[in-house]
Amino acid sequence: MVIPEDINILVVDDMAAMRKILRTLLTQLGFKNIDEAEDGKQALEKLRQNPDKYGLVITDWNMPNMTGIELVQAIRSDKRLKHLPILMVTAEAKKENVLTAIKAGVNNYIVKPFTAETLKEKIEAIFKSLKK
Repeated sequence: MVIPEDINILVVDDMAAMRKILRTLLTQLGFKNIDEAEDGKQALEKLRQNPDKYGLVITDWNMPNMTGIELVQAIRSDKRLKHLPILMVTAEAKKENVLTAIKAGVNNYIVKPFTAETLKEKIEAIFKSLKK
């Protein structure tokens, strides 16, 4: 795998069940350092408190307080965080939504429901593209 296994991953989703599913899948893929936030606002606070802690953000799109797109835009506009790879996981499958997410600055995109294999492929694709 191209990804460092000791990487810290921040999972952002307003649904506890979805955070648990992502945590379980990531653990199955060999990741050990997984943190959670229940919306974009909480995630941004964690990221800004410790800008060097995380190596990947996995965020949902639809959340209260601050959406995934707003979180991506906030990360990309913060010089200490803008390098962070971001994977968006969402039920939004429309082509224009995917384009919106890419324009906002996500590195990759998964539409729910998905498998551990899909999650692994998307994360690997992000890290392969970063090495170029």
